[in-house]
Amino acid sequence: MSEPEEEFEEEQRDSAKTKKKEKRSARKKKKKKKAEEEEKREEEQVEEEGEEEEEQSDCVVLRGIFKLGKKSHDVLLTQTRLTWMPIIPEIPTAEACALQPGVLMLRDVFAVKVKRRRAAGQQSGGPVLGVALFCCRRRGKRLEEETLHLHNASAEHTQTWFTTLKELLTESSSRPKYLKVFINPSSHKKEAVHIYREHVAPLFRMADVRTDITVTERKGHALSVMKECKLDEYDGVVCVGGDGSVAEVCHAMVLRAQLDANSPEKPVKPVLPLGIIPAGSTDVVSCSVHGVRDPVTAALHIVLGHRLQVDMCSFSSLGQLVCFGFSAMFGFGGRSLARAEKKRWMPSSRRREYAVVKTLARLRPDDCLLSFLPAKKSNSDQDQDPESEREETWTTNQGLYLSISIMSIPCLSQHAPRGLAPNTSLANGSAALIAVGNTSRSEFIKHLKRYNSSSGQFSFSFVETHTVSAVRICPRSPIGCSEEESEEEAESRTSPIIQSEGAAFPWNIDGELVEIANEVLIRVHPQLITLYGEEVDEAESTVSCSCI
Repeated sequence: MSEPEEEFEEEQRDSAKTKKKEKRSARKKKKKKKAEEEEKREEEQVEEEGEEEEEQSDCVVLRGIFKLGKKSHDVLLTQTRLTWMPIIPEIPTAEACALQPGVLMLRDVFAVKVKRRRAAGQQSGGPVLGVALFCCRRRGKRLEEETLHLHNASAEHTQTWFTTLKELLTESSSRPKYLKVFINPSSHKKEAVHIYREHVAPLFRMADVRTDITVTERKGHALSVMKECKLDEYDGVVCVGGDGSVAEVCHAMVLRAQLDANSPEKPVKPVLPLGIIPAGSTDVVSCSVHGVRDPVTAALHIVLGHRLQVDMCSFSSLGQLVCFGFSAMFGFGGRSLARAEKKRWMPSSRRREYAVVKTLARLRPDDCLLSFLPAKKSNSDQDQDPESEREETWTTNQGLYLSISIMSIPCLSQHAPRGLAPNTSLANGSAALIAVGNTSRSEFIKHLKRYNSSSGQFSFSFVETHTVSAVRICPRSPIGCSEEESEEEAESRTSPIIQSEGAAFPWNIDGELVEIANEVLIRVHPQLITLYGEEVDEAESTVSCSCI
């Protein structure tokens, strides 16, 4: 075969191949167009359904005339909102002015009552004045109670509106009707009972929320009650106290869920949500879910049914569970809390400042073997199995550390508005590991002071941060009584929770002093508990620490 013939055949083959490729690309384009058209149709259907739902929810349920203040208003009630417009008589010569209607979303209304005129001492009856709607208004991160008064002297008209509003409010399944309440009377300034009676109980009564109250008498009282009570009677649990009380109730709820599910090894998510009324000294858990230490804000989140999922950690040693919690500090944080606990007779602020200054004066590092398992993105979807953890590669470091912190929540507070762990969130399936290596006292103080500012606390060469799903800490140098420590501090050392031949190391777990003598394993459990509240980026800051 001659060369021109071979070239001609090759050209024919190439043209056939290109034709096949063109046909394939045309088929792919057709399939792509069909898929895009189907997606568009589905999107249009979803939009139409959404518009229909909005139309149904925004259809007028009731319409009437009420007085707001001194003016009459045309009031409209739909499934989702209440709107009102002032009634202004038409004047032919006057220019028409556009009036903005008043709007109140029903999701912000927690109670509705019939207003009556009553004489002094009269407990019931009286002529009808109208309807009062109790709602919450947002002021920054705070939720404040407000009342909208709709005046109408017609008893029949008012009763119709009251009944309809009541029905619409009771349709929300997330709002609790019956709550189990634990109050720690010894927390902070022993104001928990007063805070509940003055600020929380009136809101619960107004929202027709029934309560079963237990005032705890000792440490572990809430745990013993939770093990025995019938939880299916309640819609939620409420804790009035500090971070230690919150951690105890959370621990009790997870243990109870494990008992009910017959799962002693694997943590089980409790069915009931937990509401936190801040009554402690720092209240980092409450600040992390409310953004502010305010019992009214916390109570309004509960009655309105605002819920969010939150990660928790389990702390174990020698294969034995110590507790469930949200955060832990080893080293500086543990030692300062241990010193503060020995000065319980001091006011809380003075006690905290004394402990921090004393611990800084006697600052020394611990020789630790620190191992951690870096977090995976899949952790936020499901809990990581311990067997899969063994297959993963643990990162291990040995050295001198002044402080090691593990936090599954941001730990916002008035002293640290952006949180002790600003790089984590409430439900990202991981924890923040903050390891502060050995350095001078002045550099360590600079690191601490930056927590009260906007940022920069981790921009030191001796500070390392990691996003982890598990941490193992093995202290290698025992905490003996140094020559600097007084005899009083040495004698008052309590026995460790986990006993061993060595001395115990103080841990700060959710503001509670826990002494453990051996290696500690911390594992993150994604979205293990449901709390009443909402995720916030920064807490309200009204206090600055004067001890440093």
